[in-house]
Amino acid sequence: MRADIVPGATFPDFELPDQSGKRRRLSEMQGGDPMVVVLSRGAFCPKDRRQLTNLVQLWPEINVAYTKVVTISTDGLLETNELRDGLGATWPFLSDPGRIVQKDLDIAEYTDPEHNPMIPHTFVLEPGLRIFKIYNGYWFWGRPSNEDLRHDLREITRKIRSDWDISTPEMRAKWDSRQRDDFWPYGRTMREVLASSRQD
Repeated sequence: MRADIVPGATFPDFELPDQSGKRRRLSEMQGGDPMVVVLSRGAFCPKDRRQLTNLVQLWPEINVAYTKVVTISTDGLLETNELRDGLGATWPFLSDPGRIVQKDLDIAEYTDPEHNPMIPHTFVLEPGLRIFKIYNGYWFWGRPSNEDLRHDLREITRKIRSDWDISTPEMRAKWDSRQRDDFWPYGRTMREVLASSRQD
């Protein structure tokens, strides 16, 4: 892993094609929300399928919590779609057969020259692609459980949402005086909120 990819640093703003072939940039997909980025070996890996199945189970909570998820693998578009559809996942899967991410982050899994995958990692990001937590999943127990992600995302959300606790006298006073910038959706229209929360 590149020496500068550490908690507190900014994750690279990769731009890759999604499962439909449309090029997507991570920062645009994230918006102002927390994001989980799963760097996957690919469809051939049973450990990746297990981790992604767990995320499918957590998805209803992720989806209502203004949180984004993206999976990036070295698979081509056909394998990317087969994996995504087979899991029943609805978040974006980005295809990187050119191994742009693998090379940029210096995470080639040299112990598997047949598939030449990335060492699987999971990144939990604050807004602005700021790295909050890094999980190295070469061994399965290094990957985050759904409970790990709940804790990480709770901590991030508490940190970034000024209206985390609306019961304080200060927040009530702001509301009563119509100072609403500190409240979700922070002055945005419902159309903007819905556009931000849409994953595909």
